[in-house]
Amino acid sequence: MSMSISSFSVICLCADWCDTCRNYRPGFERISVLFPDTIFVWLDIEDIADALGNTDIESFPTLIINRGELVLYYGVMLPYPEHLARVLESFRAQDDEESRRYVKSEAQRRHWQDDQDLKGLLDRCTNK
Repeated sequence: MSMSISSFSVICLCADWCDTCRNYRPGFERISVLFPDTIFVWLDIEDIADALGNTDIESFPTLIINRGELVLYYGVMLPYPEHLARVLESFRAQDDEESRRYVKSEAQRRHWQDDQDLKGLLDRCTNK
């Protein structure tokens, strides 16, 4: 029997100086209310620069969505809160085994599972 990995978290990596981030934040917070059992964290990369390690932030907003220890998504997402809600709903519709298969289905997703910098951010944000 496999351990449940049903807890979700969404981490948004942004910067206070970024207009797109400032405009996106109220919608991000609004979406967090729709998913009260999901941890939503807003991180200003300027405040956590030392913790980023080799984490590559190409543009904003950059999101990390995980289910338990599994990184389901890492990358730039268009700054439309409704898009985040749809993506999160689709991940939440997966059962534990589907999520495990999903993260193994592509090389990039497999790489995220071993990325110690991403794991460090997740641990930091979920208090592990």
